[in-house]
Amino acid sequence: YSQQNYGNSCPSSPCPGPHLHISLTDIHSLCLNFTVKSQSRPGKPWCEVQGSVDKTSFLQYDSESNKIKPLGHLGKEVNTTKTWTELTQMLKEVGQDLRKILLDMDLEKNKTRRHLILQAKMFCQLKGKNHLGSFWNFSIDGQPSLCFNVMNMKWIVINPRARGLKEKWENDKELVNYFRKISMGDCHHWLTEFLERWKEMPVSKCMSPMGCMGKTGAEEQIFLSLTGILLFCLF
Repeated sequence: YSQQNYGNSCPSSPCPGPHLHISLTDIHSLCLNFTVKSQSRPGKPWCEVQGSVDKTSFLQYDSESNKIKPLGHLGKEVNTTKTWTELTQMLKEVGQDLRKILLDMDLEKNKTRRHLILQAKMFCQLKGKNHLGSFWNFSIDGQPSLCFNVMNMKWIVINPRARGLKEKWENDKELVNYFRKISMGDCHHWLTEFLERWKEMPVSKCMSPMGCMGKTGAEEQIFLSLTGILLFCLF
């Protein structure tokens, strides 16, 4: 089995995972899940990020500590790399930029007298060195709202109330290019670098046969846990 190639369709699950027993030539994905609040209590983060590769969590970040915490053997294997340092800075910058977007939305909806929460889930997919798909899924106050398919530059409205926001973001060329750069350029780079490091992990470090990367016999394979995959941009 191999992970579904989404091509021009937004995945229903914002951070889909592969099927079992993925070889080095199969499809792999990186997902970064940002949760951003326009306001937070003192000592509490206004931005939190969860990162996963093929549905296996390997990092978490929060704005209060401004540090990435490695999760499991996958995270510990790469947390001393240059790519990890680059990712720390990028998560901080993306969180700040998403908060600016959220604060702008908050001002427009100030009649509600409450602060908004934006969840932005970025997903990129590779097969070898080839880029197969990139998406952004956005939820506002827990309500799935928009999906941006970076490969064909199409926006999909999930919640009719987000139609006005879709038109605004779609016409903001700087914002569109920003989302495209991160999901196609940076995400591709991070995933490629991490996969190169993880493929050398010995089997003895695996928490389970499907939980990390290792070698079996003459063939190097990647074993990653997974959940099912649904199609289309509903999550």
